[in-house]
Amino acid sequence: MTKHERIEAAIARRPVDRVPYAVWCHFPEVDRSTAGLAQAILRFHQRYDSDFLKVTPRAHYAVEDWGCVESEKVMPDGHRPCASHAVDAAGDWKQIRPLDIASSAYGQHLETLVRVIVDKRADAPVLPTVFSPLSLARKLSGDRLNQDLRERPEAVVEALEAITETLLRFVTLCLDEEAGGIFYSIQAASHRFHTEEEYARFGEPYDRRILEAAIARSKLVIVHCHGDELMFERLARLPGHAWNWDDRAAGPSLREGKARVKGAVIGGVNQWATVCEGTAEEVRAEVHDAVTQTDGIGLIVGPGCVLPPAAPDQNVAALVKALGGKLGLVL
Repeated sequence: MTKHERIEAAIARRPVDRVPYAVWCHFPEVDRSTAGLAQAILRFHQRYDSDFLKVTPRAHYAVEDWGCVESEKVMPDGHRPCASHAVDAAGDWKQIRPLDIASSAYGQHLETLVRVIVDKRADAPVLPTVFSPLSLARKLSGDRLNQDLRERPEAVVEALEAITETLLRFVTLCLDEEAGGIFYSIQAASHRFHTEEEYARFGEPYDRRILEAAIARSKLVIVHCHGDELMFERLARLPGHAWNWDDRAAGPSLREGKARVKGAVIGGVNQWATVCEGTAEEVRAEVHDAVTQTDGIGLIVGPGCVLPPAAPDQNVAALVKALGGKLGLVL
């Protein structure tokens, strides 16, 4: 099978020649350069040969043109936190207007995507990383978001509409450039941040608009369910081809998740306790357990979120070899 065929079979829950897998991470040393990031992603892909290729930009690319400033500090997972927010007062929401993709950081992410797609080494579906509107509203405003949702919902809704318009434009351009789909990160469907009612009103309608637009034109729309205390039943009903979440640390299990979604499940290995801090044997054990839970059908093995840059090569290689994948030159 080709990688495209293998992914399509997993989504359709058909038998595969081998269980597909994918790994991805941040590259903070080069992620402010479109060419540098593209080359780092391609070298990473040459080494581990994933069945889909996720383009992981700097974490705040999606909000910097609205006024967020990214810190210089690199966190253990490879992202840089926000140094200052764009929305510090209720009146600041009115400054959130649709962006021109070409002249923004979205355009830089698009350029990186194109560089990866046109490279002959990218022999797998290539996906940009897209954050949900309500997730971006929190990046823009920090902890004040919940207060504004209660006290000034109309101001936040106007901003959410502008964010959604921007994301729809971006997704359209990515698909025009032959992206295989999108990796759609929802950080807001968690009881840690919102009630079910808040997500149903301020999150889900916008997620559906973007996901439906992407699924109409592509074959691999991944719903990344970020964090813990997930509203998994709601997330499972969203339009998508595959669902990725931290099954080892946050739950539900792959077996339970597969019973709730219609497509493939992505996960099975703990990116921190096992891949970063464990042994190769522990990685292999989690891979084998993931296959056992799902009978190897409708499964793409991978981490619950980005691999830490410090993850040892021998542990990531153990994941690949456990599934019969190929390894390239050591990074």
